[in-house]
Amino acid sequence: MADAATGSKRIMGCSVPEKLQLHLAMLALQFGYAGFHVVSRAALNMGISKIVFPVYRNVLAFILLVPFAYFLEKKERPAITLSFLVQFFLLAVVGITANQGFYLLGLDNTSPTFASAIQNSVPAITFLMAVILRQVQTPLICFSIPGKIEQVRLNRKDGLAKVGGTLFCVVGASVITLYKGPTIYSPSPVPLQGSFTTAIVSPTLLSSLGDAKGKNWTLGCIFLIGHCLSWSAWLVLQAPVLKKFPARLSVTSYQCFFGVLQFLVIAAFMERDPQAWLIHSGGELFSVFYAGVVASGIAFAVQIWCIDRGGPVFVAVYQPVQTLVVAIVASVALGEEFYLGGIIGAVLIITGLYLVLWGKNEERKFLLQKAAIQAPVDHGSNRPPAHIKSSLAQPLLSQSPENV
Repeated sequence: MADAATGSKRIMGCSVPEKLQLHLAMLALQFGYAGFHVVSRAALNMGISKIVFPVYRNVLAFILLVPFAYFLEKKERPAITLSFLVQFFLLAVVGITANQGFYLLGLDNTSPTFASAIQNSVPAITFLMAVILRQVQTPLICFSIPGKIEQVRLNRKDGLAKVGGTLFCVVGASVITLYKGPTIYSPSPVPLQGSFTTAIVSPTLLSSLGDAKGKNWTLGCIFLIGHCLSWSAWLVLQAPVLKKFPARLSVTSYQCFFGVLQFLVIAAFMERDPQAWLIHSGGELFSVFYAGVVASGIAFAVQIWCIDRGGPVFVAVYQPVQTLVVAIVASVALGEEFYLGGIIGAVLIITGLYLVLWGKNEERKFLLQKAAIQAPVDHGSNRPPAHIKSSLAQPLLSQSPENV
C-alpha cells in the first residue's frame, strides 16, 4: 500500500516526488513573475508605449488561451448571452484595463521591487472588500462555506489575525507611498567580462535600463495602490460571475478580448503616434513576448496545477519570494536602489499577508472541526463534507490577467 501511495504521487512516470515538483514549480512561478516586473520596467525605460504594451500582451494571451478554453471547457461552458457579455466587459474594465494601466503607470514612477511588494497586500485588500460588500466566496481568500458571508470573529484569534494583517498591509502601503526615506543601498556598476556577455548585454544598455530619474515616487505608489484596488475589486466582482459561468478559461479569454478593445479605444485618443505601434528593438520584442507568453500563458498553467495539487495556502505563502527575487534581479540587472521607506513598507505588507493567511487557515480548521461534529459519521469516515472540501479548492492567488 505504501508503494502504491508513493507511486500515486509521481506524475507521468517522473521519478521526482510530487511534493518536490510542487516546490520547484512554485519557485519557477515566482521567478517568472519576478521576471515580468523587471522586463516590464526595462520595456518602459526603453520607451515602449504604456498603451501599446498591454495591447500586444493581451493579444498574445488571448491567442494562447482561446484554444484551451474552447476544447477543455466544452461541457461546462454555458450558452453566451448578452448579460454575460456585459459582465465580461465590465470585468475587463476593472481586471485588465484599470489593473494593467495603473500597474504600468505606477511601475514607471517607482521600481519593480516596490511594485512587487505592494502586490502582497492584495489578499488583505480583497478580504476587506469582501467584508465591506458582504461578498461571499471570493476567489482570493476563500475558506468560507458557499452561501455564507465572510465573517470576522473578533473574539477568536483567527479574526484578530485577519484584521491585524489587513491593518499591517494598509500601514505598509501607506509607508511606501508617503515615506521614501534615504537610500540605504546603491549598487555600483560591475564591469562585464567576456566578449559574448558584452555583445549580448553591454554596460551602456544596462545603465539605460536603470531606475528612471525625475519620476514622482508618491504618484507612482498611488497608481500601484490603484492597481491593487482594481485587482481586488476584480476578484470580488468575478465571484458571482464564475458561479453562473463556471468556465474560468473562457471567462479570462473574453476579458482579454474586451481588454484589447478597451485599450484600443484609449489609444485612439491618447496614442496618436503611428511609430508607437512599431517594435523598435529586440528588447521591446522580448518584453512583449515574455509578458504575453510567459507571464500570461505558461504561468497560468503552472499556477492552476499548483493550486490543484498543493492547495491555495501553499501557493500563497510563496508570494513574498517573488519580491525577494525581484529585488535581487532588479539590483543586478537594472541597478535599482533601495530606500528605507520601501523596505519598511515591504516588511509590514509581507507580515500582514502572513497574518491574513494564518487567520484564514485557522478559520478553515475551525470550520472543519465544527462540520465534523455536526455531520453524521459515515461508516467511520473522517473526510469533511463535500461543500467544505470544495470551498478549500478555490484559488488563493488570482488567475487574473495581471498575474496570469
